[in-house]
Amino acid sequence: MKIILYRKAGCPWAAAVIGFLNELGIPFEIRNVTVYEPYAKEAMEKAGRLISPTLDIDGHILADASVEDVAHHLEGLGWKI
Repeated sequence: MKIILYRKAGCPWAAAVIGFLNELGIPFEIRNVTVYEPYAKEAMEKAGRLISPTLDIDGHILADASVEDVAHHLEGLGWKI
């Protein structure tokens, strides 16, 4: 499973999702859209808008994702949360 998390610097919702994924031991890549414009463009193309956090989980896009949104999606993939 490949997870990319697009975040704006200082976003508390992104920080919560990062903590959740770390707690579960799930590897992911963080792409900071605040400091690197190509990541911002990438996130906009995937989600249709620039909102933090946006996750790409194996091609499934979760825009403006909460911890609950991520947990629900992972449960659908068979993860025990």
